[in-house]
Amino acid sequence: MGDWIAFWDSKHAIYVNARHLDVHYGRIADDVVRYVPSRTATVLDFGCGEALHADRIVGAAGRLMLIEAAPSVRARLLSRFRDQPAIEVRSPQELSTLADRSIDLVLMHSVAQYLTSAELSATLVLLRRLLKPGGLLLLGDVLRPDVSVVTDVLALLSFAAANGFFCAAVGGLVRTARSDYRRLRSTVGLTRYSQSEIEARLEAAGFSATRAPVNIGHNWARMTFLARPT
Repeated sequence: MGDWIAFWDSKHAIYVNARHLDVHYGRIADDVVRYVPSRTATVLDFGCGEALHADRIVGAAGRLMLIEAAPSVRARLLSRFRDQPAIEVRSPQELSTLADRSIDLVLMHSVAQYLTSAELSATLVLLRRLLKPGGLLLLGDVLRPDVSVVTDVLALLSFAAANGFFCAAVGGLVRTARSDYRRLRSTVGLTRYSQSEIEARLEAAGFSATRAPVNIGHNWARMTFLARPT
């Protein structure tokens, strides 16, 4: 995972402009809010990225913990939410200090593909420890083995056309093709799972899981799983 953390910690062009960044995180926040169980819930977002619209999630819950590995991203989060006491920013290493069964909802969106198989299994075991009985893990944006990069491109262009940044998205795809992202994707790779593989991995970590009807976020070809502690 270290190579990918370094990438997200760098000045990259995955988000083609400010509009893309805004609607990307707005869509995720709006999708997640539907799963917040109560206004007093504690929510943990593991691998949160820029989390521009975290205020929407905490507006539906009581407390939100943003967990981010990239130091520069974490610094921006600390600055952005410094005046919102209900939002905490932490590193993944700090998760070990959290109390067992203290979290109502865990979001782990667009993270599994950047972990090795062993890292994913260890992370699921940790998150299982943190979830309350009856709590929910949202494991989103899981890449399937049978979906190509062309599908990802089409999903992005469709999202861009619907949200007013189509031309910028085309230019961004050209830049991405020449960037470190393409190099890492071809050398380090992205980890992919079938539905049965993810369900088995979740079961091994102590969850009962089902696939959600639609994925969180804009990419219709990826998968979201709803997992509860057994």
